[in-house]
Parts: sequence; C-alpha cells; structure tokens
Amino acid sequence: MADSLRDLLRTPAAPVRLPELDPRGTPLAPGSKERTREVMIAEGQRLAELQERLYAEGVTGGHRRLLLVLQGMDTSGKGGVVRHVVGSVQPQGVQYTAFKKPTPEELRHSFLWRVRKAVPAPGLVGVFDRSHYEDVLIGRVRELAAPEVVERRYREIVRFEAQLAQDGVTIVKVFLHLSPWEQKQRLLARLDDSAKRWKFNPGDIDERELWPAYQRAYETVLERTDSDAAPWYVVPADRKWYRNWAVGRLLLETLTELDPRLPEPSYDVAEQRDRLIEEHPIS
Repeated sequence: MADSLRDLLRTPAAPVRLPELDPRGTPLAPGSKERTREVMIAEGQRLAELQERLYAEGVTGGHRRLLLVLQGMDTSGKGGVVRHVVGSVQPQGVQYTAFKKPTPEELRHSFLWRVRKAVPAPGLVGVFDRSHYEDVLIGRVRELAAPEVVERRYREIVRFEAQLAQDGVTIVKVFLHLSPWEQKQRLLARLDDSAKRWKFNPGDIDERELWPAYQRAYETVLERTDSDAAPWYVVPADRKWYRNWAVGRLLLETLTELDPRLPEPSYDVAEQRDRLIEEHPIS
C-alpha cells in the first residue's frame, strides 16, 4: 500500500502527550464520511479474503495468528469496531474475548493467567475487548495495586507479548482516543434513547471525574509497552466512521504484510475430479 496508516498512527515517541493528539482527526481518510464508508466496504472484502487464507493456513498446520487488542475509555467504540470491522470477516475464523471484572478464580492466579487462555489458536483472528492492560490502568488509577506491582506488570506484559510474537502471534494494539466532550454526548444519547439505556451505568459519570488520571495512565502504558513486536496505534475515535475505517485499515495493512497463502492440496486434483465424474449415481 502506498500510504501506511500504521506508520501514521503508531504511538509517538516518549513522552506521549495525549492532549496533543486530535481525537477528531481523520489521517489518510479516503474522503468524506460517505466516501470512506464506500472504501471500507471494498477493503472489508479484501480483509475477509486474507482472513480466510490465514484460517486455511491454521487448519492445515500453520502457526500464524493475529491478535487485535482494543483499549479505550467507555463509549470509545470497542463494540462498534467489533461489529463493523471484525464483523466483516468469517465468524468461524474469529476468537472474541471480552475481559470483565476478574472472577474469584481468576484472582487466585497471576493477572496474565486468564489472558494466556484467551490467546487465539493458529489461523484465527483474536479480539481482546479490553485486555491485560486493565490491570495496569485501573490498578494505577483506582490504586488497587501498589505502585511497585504496577511497575512489575509493565515488564511482565512486554515479556508476555514478545513471547507471543515468537510463537507466531502478530499483535495489533489499538487505543481508541476519545475526547471527554464526545464521551459526554454519547452518554447523553444513551440516556435519551430508551433502547440504549441498558448500556448506561451511573458509574460512568463517576469515572469521568478520573479522566485526567486515566489519560496519564494511558500515556504511561503507551510509553512502556509499545514495541516493534507489539505496536500501539492511537486511533482518533470521536468520529465513528473514521474510527471504524482506521482500525479496518490497520488490520488490512497487517494481514497484507503477513501475506497468508492458501495451502496446496495434498491430493491429485485431476484424479479426484475423475472419481466424481465417473462415480455411479447415488440412489
């Protein structure tokens, strides 16, 4: 591809300053909202083709897989990305995991225990809707873990992701960069729509009071855990149409570079065609 969105949205070098990054930006957008949606449909078809090839590789003994990690403040659009972007590929080739509050069993293990179990199998596109990063974000902001524990977890995450890369997992980490103003509008829209009120949690308003602390926590995450093996991309998320296209384009660029190939058949194609043509009618 002539222009790389991955290069453009890759998290900037430290120190990361999120207020300096425009959440309403539209870098490399194909055009207007309508034009971008048209392009997204075409690119979604190509993405589905590449995903099918990756799946075929895995079914026939390949070890490569792709992991999309989605992080962002409430209403930033993690669910929308899953619906509009990941939903464009074959569901049989997708492994989706939404990480919620740890269960008592999960709390008895290392914070990476439940994450290791959710790593996608060969040939699959894995999606983490929230992830192991919750343990360093909430742990820091809500002071649920001591500072030295949070520091240790940054290092554990980097080692964990490096091991995944060695095992054939290509990692695409996306921070959906939302403005507090846009989040407010989306929360109001939920309250004003009876069909969406089930999505609203009064605690979301309480969390808004911690917005500056969360932004600093995300800046630290981006600085400490960005690597060539597991890069972070900061995707402007105020415009839903751009957010969806951008994440899809990041996946398309990544899969294009992986260049999965359909496996060659282990049988003689001509021989099998003759067998079918010459078989006796089935009564």
